[in-house]
Amino acid sequence: MPEEKSEVKIEKLQRLDQETLERLIEIYMSAYEGMREYGGEGESYAKRYLRWCWGKAKDGFFVARIEDKIVGFIVCDKDWYSKYEGKTVGAIHEFAVDKAYQGHGIGHRLMDKCLEYLKDTGRIELWVGEKNYGAIRFYEKYGFRKVGQHGIWIRMVKDTKE
Repeated sequence: MPEEKSEVKIEKLQRLDQETLERLIEIYMSAYEGMREYGGEGESYAKRYLRWCWGKAKDGFFVARIEDKIVGFIVCDKDWYSKYEGKTVGAIHEFAVDKAYQGHGIGHRLMDKCLEYLKDTGRIELWVGEKNYGAIRFYEKYGFRKVGQHGIWIRMVKDTKE
């Protein structure tokens, strides 16, 4: 469990080396525990997906650290072409906090950083699993609203110029 006195630092990920990638995969797998249908097909999928995220949105790849340990991350993209919007918008590709560190405000700190980063995009889109009720409530508190569904995924958007 996290030490209450340890400070959480939110920072841009500087490089995706093997050790960091392995830690991000652990967090990803932990966050999707009990919701495998939304977490892909396991670690090899997670590795490919996280590498794609790094390649697509390096400047918006933020991590939460307690001391030297990464405990969560969010991938924010300023340059995402949304086929639903027919234009470029901001997007949140992935957002995960290690299960052992959930409930301590880390997700809020990461989301605040992401929204600051994406504030000039006009609109932000994300996809969330239809049964991931905690995440849906979390996003709604930040002003995201449901605008559609494709299979098991719900599309949510937030206008940044409100």
